[in-house]
Amino acid sequence: MATVDYSDKRVLLVESSGNMRASIFYMLRSVGISNVRATTVSNRVLAEIAEHSYDIILLGHNVSDSFAGIQLLEEARYRGYMKPSTCWVFMTSDASQEAVLHAIESKPDILITKPFTIDKLKGRLDALMIRRKRFTDIDRALESGDEEAALRLCLTRFPPTDPDFDEAQLIACQILSQLMRYEEQQQLAEELYWRTRGKEAGLYWAESLMYQGMEAESIGLLEDVIAANPLYLAAYDLLARAYEYQGELDEAREIVKLATSKSPMGIPRQMELGRLATQTSKLDVAQGAYKRSITLGHKSCYKSAEPYLKLANVLRLSVDSESDNQTLDTERQFDTLLAQAASQFKEDETLKVKTALLRAELARTLDREDEIDKYTQEAKRENSQLANPLDLGKEIARFSGEVSSKPVPPTASKGEVKTKAKRDPEMSVKVNRQGVRHYANGRLSQALRHFGLALEYDHMNGGALCNLAQLYLELARDDKAKRDARLIMFDRNMHLAGKIRLAGEVKQKREQLMALRQRDLDELPEGPLGTLLR
Repeated sequence: MATVDYSDKRVLLVESSGNMRASIFYMLRSVGISNVRATTVSNRVLAEIAEHSYDIILLGHNVSDSFAGIQLLEEARYRGYMKPSTCWVFMTSDASQEAVLHAIESKPDILITKPFTIDKLKGRLDALMIRRKRFTDIDRALESGDEEAALRLCLTRFPPTDPDFDEAQLIACQILSQLMRYEEQQQLAEELYWRTRGKEAGLYWAESLMYQGMEAESIGLLEDVIAANPLYLAAYDLLARAYEYQGELDEAREIVKLATSKSPMGIPRQMELGRLATQTSKLDVAQGAYKRSITLGHKSCYKSAEPYLKLANVLRLSVDSESDNQTLDTERQFDTLLAQAASQFKEDETLKVKTALLRAELARTLDREDEIDKYTQEAKRENSQLANPLDLGKEIARFSGEVSSKPVPPTASKGEVKTKAKRDPEMSVKVNRQGVRHYANGRLSQALRHFGLALEYDHMNGGALCNLAQLYLELARDDKAKRDARLIMFDRNMHLAGKIRLAGEVKQKREQLMALRQRDLDELPEGPLGTLLR
């Protein structure tokens, strides 16, 4: 193996055990790494990662930690801090299946069990750094948001005889998936799978089949992949989605249930199990999934009011089959959950609306006509005060446990997507958040595309309008040749935002941007002109 020069590498070492931290610190020094910042595990580490650029991040996880490294890893992935050009090494003292599978889902480059020898660490780091050097141009293209350039490099730089050819092909499959070019993805992944029998190639092939409407073929392939790789959780998730696309919700639920039994620490999968169990009237399964989500959420980036509300809804649905005494107890649990949500998520402006709707639905289930009207009117009143009001009909349908129609895969025509998007504020918020992550990762073209898509889903999303305007203002500041065109786009988005009833941080953000617009652009500070709105 070629010698790796670490003299110019900047390294962050995160480990709560002082003795272990000192031991790893000297290991790093002995392999030639002099620029090492060592710190303990805490939530301040994320700010350090966001503000500085590191070549290697070693993140320790110990069972005894009150704030665990696995939570930092999960949140780093969630916030888009895990850049392709940074090498992530996850070091764990917990070798249990639960912990290892949960860590793998955040996709660190190396997962190593503590304690380890210097030779083992050096061998893993050397192999990773040699690989990264060969893929540097591809990683840079991906970080800049230029998927087309990254794809060209993957397909042209590595001939079939190159030892890294298969990995380049896998990255190409991933890029084609992001670009929703599923026919090309299928051709590439199918050939790669038959040659290597790799699980990732099988997953990409199955995904391309599913999004082209070939769910049955996708299901058959995924079952083969899972049979050969029973702990490959991504295949379970895709298999459940394929079953749901076919309308087979019971099968989808059982697949997700099996995946959560193998890796119970992931909140998104627990929430998915709760959703499918609710829709298929398996209320005991749904209760367990939502309770687990609440417990796991105490120190997670996925912490939200949703599992509280959805668990309260499951309790409401269970009332029909209960005795009077059981109903009284269920009502008390229902009220407690809503009170807990209100106490813990005061910043959630939609919570009062959703709570009132839930209370109205419980009253409807119990045939309490006066309370139905009372809480329905309360929901309408609270909703009218929101900067971006909810679609109450959609919220009621969701709380009523109605099964939505077959999901629309990304292969739907542009016209279909836009028609659906204009009626989907919830999706608008999700896509806007994806745009914020791309922006934080330096992928401006991706951020622009996602903010525009968020507005296609909901043209009343004031946060997305402000985010889009900020990007155009920054681009106008940084590129004089295109300044006029970009200022026109800024003014257009600010004009549209001005037509919406804004409140809170969205209103404040628009005022800040308008004030910046009055200044000489050449005198504006470099970098981000404020924090984007999620």
